[in-house]
Amino acid sequence: MSLLIKNIKSLINVEYKTRKWVAGNDMQKLDTIEDAYLLINEDRISDFGKMSELNTDNFIGEVIDAEGKMVFPSFCDSHTHLVYAGSREIEYGDKIRGLSYEEIAKRGGGILNSAKLLHDTSEDSLYEQALQRIIEIIGFGTGAVEIKSGYGLTVEDELKMLRVIKRLKETTPIIIKSTFLGAHAVPEKYKGKQDEYVDLVINEMIPQVAAEELADYIDVFCDKGFFTVEQTDRILIAGMKYGLKAKIHANELDYSGGIQVGVKYNALSVDHLEFTGDDEIKTLLDSETMPTLLPGAAFFLGMIDPPVRKMINAGLPVALASDYNPGSSPSGNMKFIMSLGTIKLKMLPEEVINASTINGAYAMGLHEDLGSIAKGKVANVFITKEIPTYEYLPYAYTSNLVDKIILNGKVI
Repeated sequence: MSLLIKNIKSLINVEYKTRKWVAGNDMQKLDTIEDAYLLINEDRISDFGKMSELNTDNFIGEVIDAEGKMVFPSFCDSHTHLVYAGSREIEYGDKIRGLSYEEIAKRGGGILNSAKLLHDTSEDSLYEQALQRIIEIIGFGTGAVEIKSGYGLTVEDELKMLRVIKRLKETTPIIIKSTFLGAHAVPEKYKGKQDEYVDLVINEMIPQVAAEELADYIDVFCDKGFFTVEQTDRILIAGMKYGLKAKIHANELDYSGGIQVGVKYNALSVDHLEFTGDDEIKTLLDSETMPTLLPGAAFFLGMIDPPVRKMINAGLPVALASDYNPGSSPSGNMKFIMSLGTIKLKMLPEEVINASTINGAYAMGLHEDLGSIAKGKVANVFITKEIPTYEYLPYAYTSNLVDKIILNGKVI
């Protein structure tokens, strides 16, 4: 099956030579083609260029006229927790009254609240709830998403979450990466016995996750009040023995050492990074690890913003992700995340587009197949409504500007 999109007002983020990521000042550059076409064969991009170069003499297939509209590579959302039970809007009132994330967690709220809800919810119900969220984010323009476990905190409940993620992989058109996050919080029964819980993660959870091939990556919440550098070190070593590459929650609440331990084990990404100083930036500059920012969480929790301008000016790449979860970022709208990037983090429109596409793809291990318009990449794109410029996408922060979704070469 072939698909031709013609008369594209602007084709965004094209690459003639593919890159693993975009870093430093290059994040301000965004290659586009005006008055363009895009040709898709089966599930791959086969050609693109200016309309004046298009030859349709032998073309057989579907044609979409995108006059006045733009075509973007689909968003790559590299950090979510979208498999969860119910919601946590009651805690929202506690936040408004001034309780911190840590204070809510100490009262049995936060992650532990989600763990209790998940324990009482069937696998089928979890799947149906998560499926609706997947449909939602596809409609927002997301074509690839990473989903973490971490609301189980017992062997069976962590496996239940990961089986739901596997089922979503098998039944939806979006590309999904799965991350085991057993070390998301310390269950109530292990308070004061945190190392015993780490032993459970290492000796029971990881082997069973690996035996069922339920995860692509392993993650640890290495931060103040959660897991120490030493505990993170132990968990990552155990995961790596089973072929699970690291991704780290780091430096959201304090200078935790999470960035350094992530880089030590060649983590694919370190995420959050509100507390990032000169030492952390230097560590990241010498690495293959993607700094990933989650402005939705900082916005929702009223936290400080990461020093993104300092990071980019130092030459780092930066990715943006939604952190879609019930407690600290209840939205998977990557267009809004781009808007927060421009409004809150003072990133340029070109920077947030690169951060949400090619750099997000790298943070999921998918940069060879996704994140830009390039020959041979998977045909995951969206067509906008009629908009004046690509800057309009993050500028119009509440408007739904997606007109058509194409995943794996098929119109959804």
